[in-house]
Amino acid sequence: MNIVNMMWAGGSPYMSIHKVHRQVLSHAGPDARISNWLLLGSGLCCGLGSTREWHMPPRALKGRHLWRLLRPWLRMRLRKALAEAQAEVVLLDGVGVARLVLPLLQQIPNVRAKVLFHGKTRLTASDIRLLRTLPAERLSIAAVSHTLAEALERDLGRPVQTLRMALDPRAFVEPLLSREQARQALALQPGNGQVLGAVGRLVESKGFEMLIEAFAKAAIHKPDLQLAIIGEGPLHAVLQARIDELGLAGRVHLCGHREDLQQLYRAFDWLLVPSRSEGLGLVVQEAVMADVPVVCSDLLVFREQLLDTGGYLPIADQSAWAEAIERCSVPGATALAARQRQALAPEQAWQAFQNGSQSLLRG
Repeated sequence: MNIVNMMWAGGSPYMSIHKVHRQVLSHAGPDARISNWLLLGSGLCCGLGSTREWHMPPRALKGRHLWRLLRPWLRMRLRKALAEAQAEVVLLDGVGVARLVLPLLQQIPNVRAKVLFHGKTRLTASDIRLLRTLPAERLSIAAVSHTLAEALERDLGRPVQTLRMALDPRAFVEPLLSREQARQALALQPGNGQVLGAVGRLVESKGFEMLIEAFAKAAIHKPDLQLAIIGEGPLHAVLQARIDELGLAGRVHLCGHREDLQQLYRAFDWLLVPSRSEGLGLVVQEAVMADVPVVCSDLLVFREQLLDTGGYLPIADQSAWAEAIERCSVPGATALAARQRQALAPEQAWQAFQNGSQSLLRG
């Protein structure tokens, strides 16, 4: 089976999306030949198969103004390349890539499309018409959480497969660093003080601005407390300036993007996830499998994973988060982590993900 995995670009901003696609494609079977196509820019991709960089004009891809006149030419190039690759299946990264690719697939009847949604998407009327165009035997739609799949089904009026992203628990746990090793790798201050962690792109939807303000309130009463935020993004300078203004330099650390993120979770006594919205929030699963308890925003997608064990807090409620940070205690962490692991059931989730990935690609 020849599979073309079509994505926007590579590099750290797309790391979580690439991780999902890599895990899905790893279950394509021994006979699969995989080619990854990056439509924009360059960078690391899924780590499976070959990678081709297209360097398409961003405005043409988005179809804005006169640039939309280039879209037929882009589709012609893609159509020729799909024929040369003898593609049988195309895995598309969300509705943005689907807008470009699905119209040309109407002219290539032997290619099946799989559109994978990673987060909440505002579908236009033309998007809905497009995603209803191909019949079910040629187009499958999947989402990385049940919450997201239900929302898409309501909008589209056609079935959407839940493909809740999961990781192999044994493979994840094996390379984890110890508490001391992970803290050393992150250059955190030595000592027995608590370290709270947060992971994600430095963008507004992750809620890190609010988290820093809440930490500042709580830290007055907990002088040994530290906060380490792993991730990079456009808000880095803004967040660092606010950290300095609050006098938190040396206590709140912007650790940047880390390729070794999955090894570092045990640096944290607690993981804080203050997201305003999420398609899945894979960091929740990763923390729980590392035996780190999670406090997170009250989002349906988090309740889907942690049931009633999530320590849920109102979205963007600075006072509630400050109070929760003050309550974080090492003695209560171990028991909560155990309950969250039981709720997540990572072994069963991994098996369901493997089965779902095979069903998606071969269905």
